[in-house]
Amino acid sequence: MKVKDVMSRSVRSVNPDTRIVEVASLMCLYRFHGLPVVDGDEKLVGIIAERDLLHSLFPKLDKLIAEGMHSVDLDKEMARYSEILELKTEELMTPNPVTVDPEMHVLRAATVMVRHNFRRIPVADQGRLVGMLSIGDVHKAIFQANVTSGLKGL
Repeated sequence: MKVKDVMSRSVRSVNPDTRIVEVASLMCLYRFHGLPVVDGDEKLVGIIAERDLLHSLFPKLDKLIAEGMHSVDLDKEMARYSEILELKTEELMTPNPVTVDPEMHVLRAATVMVRHNFRRIPVADQGRLVGMLSIGDVHKAIFQANVTSGLKGL
């Protein structure tokens, strides 16, 4: 069974110039944990995840060392979120994301996902985004294949 047989083909993506306020809105409204970032030719250039947005709010190491962990005003750090919303996706995204090929066996793709601790991964064909694969897609496909084959003997 190949990735192309079980992946989601309808994928919401953003481009590098998309403002973070739009990305955050999509994440909050539709419960996206991350979105692929594509250029004008649908080439995958990055991934923007919730953790990328939130990571920007974490106090920097030098600030923690200088002020001490307990003296950092976390509410003040959290208030900086409005500044982050003005940024562009390219400023926070992870460039050159790990991908799987649509012709890859689903278990090999699942291995890549587990090794990187991903719950979903972009599917790219020659650098072009063609879908997304989730660990749930893999599990459902394997379940259905085994249940269906098990029912044939009844």
